[in-house]
Amino acid sequence: MAVRSALINVMTAAALKAARGMIRDFGEVEQLQVSVKGPGDFVTQADLKAEKVLRAELARARPGYGFLMEESGATPGSDNRHRWIVDPLDGTTNFLHGIPQFCISIGLERDGEIVAGVVYEPIRDEMFWGEKGQGAYVNDRRLRVSARRQLSESVIATGIPTIRGKIDRELYMRTLGAVMGATVGVRRFGAAALDLAYVAAGRVDGFWEFGLQPWDMAAGILLIREAGGYITGLTDGKHDPMASGDVIAANDHLHLPLAALIKEAMKTPGRT
Repeated sequence: MAVRSALINVMTAAALKAARGMIRDFGEVEQLQVSVKGPGDFVTQADLKAEKVLRAELARARPGYGFLMEESGATPGSDNRHRWIVDPLDGTTNFLHGIPQFCISIGLERDGEIVAGVVYEPIRDEMFWGEKGQGAYVNDRRLRVSARRQLSESVIATGIPTIRGKIDRELYMRTLGAVMGATVGVRRFGAAALDLAYVAAGRVDGFWEFGLQPWDMAAGILLIREAGGYITGLTDGKHDPMASGDVIAANDHLHLPLAALIKEAMKTPGRT
C-alpha cells in the first residue's frame, strides 16, 4: 500500500472536505446561482464554496504558505518559498450541465517548482496524488504513463477553445485535423486537470491544449512527471509548461513526434 506523507494527507483531506459540498451541489445543479464570469467561463456557488473550504483547510495546516487560486487570484504568504496553486472546480461547464467529469486540483509550488499535486474526481472517488521523487498514484495504485510507441495506435486528449475565447480557432482546428489523421482518435473531456491525470494513468496517451492557466495544470505537471511522462510548453519549447500555457504531454516515445506533428500544423498555410 502506498504511504502518503503528511503533506499529501493535508492536500487530500482538504480536497475531500471541499468535495462533500460539491457533490451535494451537483445533485441540485439546476438550482445553483450562476453568474457569467467571461466567455464560456462561469463561476458558480459551488466554485466559491469549494475555494473557501480549500483555502481554510490548507491555511490551517500550513499557515505561512501563499495562494494562487482561480477565483480569488494571488495572495502572498509569510513563507515566500511556498505557494498553493488551486482550481476548486475544474470542468465548471460540465458541472453546470450535469456532466460528471470535473475535479478539484491542488498543486504545491516550492521555490518556483511544483513538488506535490492532488487531483480529486469526486463522482468516481478517484484521488490522483504525487510528490516529487515519490511517484504518482490513484488512490493506492501506482501510476505509469502508457507504453505505446506509435501515434497511429494512440488516443490523444485535448481542450477545444470556446466560441468567443482568445485562442486562434483556425490554428487550433489545423492541429486537431493533424492529430485526428495520425491517431486512433481524439477525446475532449472538458477538464484539463483531469486530462493530465489521465495521461499520468495511461488512460490516454497524450494531451495538448492552448491557453491554460497555472491552476489548470500545476498538479497535473507533477503527476505526469512522477508517472514517467513528459509535459512541456508547446509553442516556446520551454521545459516549464506554465511559462506559456500552451501545453503538450505524453510518454517518452510519443512526446517528440506529437509535438512535431502539432508544430507543423501550426505553421501558416503556404509558408515553409
